[in-house]
Amino acid sequence: MTKKFLKAILYVIIALVVITIAYFSYVLIAYHRIDDNLDLIIEGTSKDFTLKTNQKYRITSANLGFGAYSDDYSFFMDGGKESWARSKDAVYTNINGSIEGINSLNPDIMLFQEVDLDSTRSYHVNQKDLIIKDIQDKGNDNISYNFAVNYDSPFLMAPIYQPHGKSKAGLLTVSPVNIKSATRRSLPIEEGFSKLIDLDRCYVKNVISVSDGNNLVLYNTHLSAYTTDPSTATNQLIMLFDDMNEELQKGNYVIAGGDLNKDILLDSSKYFHKTSDENWAAAFPTEYIPEGFQLIQPLDEDNPVPSCRNANEPYNEATTFVLTVDGFIVSSNVKVEYSNVLNTEFKYSDHNPIYMDFMLKE
Repeated sequence: MTKKFLKAILYVIIALVVITIAYFSYVLIAYHRIDDNLDLIIEGTSKDFTLKTNQKYRITSANLGFGAYSDDYSFFMDGGKESWARSKDAVYTNINGSIEGINSLNPDIMLFQEVDLDSTRSYHVNQKDLIIKDIQDKGNDNISYNFAVNYDSPFLMAPIYQPHGKSKAGLLTVSPVNIKSATRRSLPIEEGFSKLIDLDRCYVKNVISVSDGNNLVLYNTHLSAYTTDPSTATNQLIMLFDDMNEELQKGNYVIAGGDLNKDILLDSSKYFHKTSDENWAAAFPTEYIPEGFQLIQPLDEDNPVPSCRNANEPYNEATTFVLTVDGFIVSSNVKVEYSNVLNTEFKYSDHNPIYMDFMLKE
């Protein structure tokens, strides 16, 4: 080898080292946690100002998978191949398809997770605005809603063949009556370099008036799935339950719903007869549920439908591992009549929507 060739290789190595250091410096500097106890802007208008006691309502919850997860989609962080949605049109197709299914349930209250506001992976489509438009196009103009950013991450360079990019995503809550207040609460997350993978996490605490003078305190939740330290996931639940219990002690009605990233059925394999080395979800730790609350499992035992699929491969009914990680937790003054999963066969997301019929006891 000539000295000129060796010098060129050395310059390339130096350049790669400098670029790598610069990138990791950028990620560390750009990383930030969103403020805790952040008051959210309430949008929309509703003619109704209270929920009624002893009246049946239906609530839905859906993780929309940032509009990418069609049934033939696999995600690189789950062992699959893809990092972005297939195209901008695919994002519109998947979001619109998800909302069409949810609208078919005629819900009163809607909780959404994994809603992108401005992300590389979803071609910067404002999914919040798209969802609200889909709901209003069905004739539901009489709604109040808010959006909380769950995480606003720096540009992720992985995978090299299609960098995941910058993500700004969050939780959308839609109510049939005016929401009095909504607060973003920051959840405990991993420390050290692990926090760059787990990103930020939050839940949204919504306060809605009830006709008997109390409030419905409604929690929209998206807990962590990937934690190297199990205590992180436990501490998230403890914080959420402490908050919920405090509201129950005030005499309020309490409902939490969303993607809890735990096996809500405790052992989903009993219902769906699927086991896998890719099973990342531990059984929901019911021992942490405070007195006066119950875990609601969305399930029809005669026709069980899972709420989530593994995204290590395109969905295959015969081979893909499925389970239920989406659910509700309610206080004892909330009467639950029915809860189930809408079977969309994962056509538009890696989650099927869940729903629950309930009444607020007078």
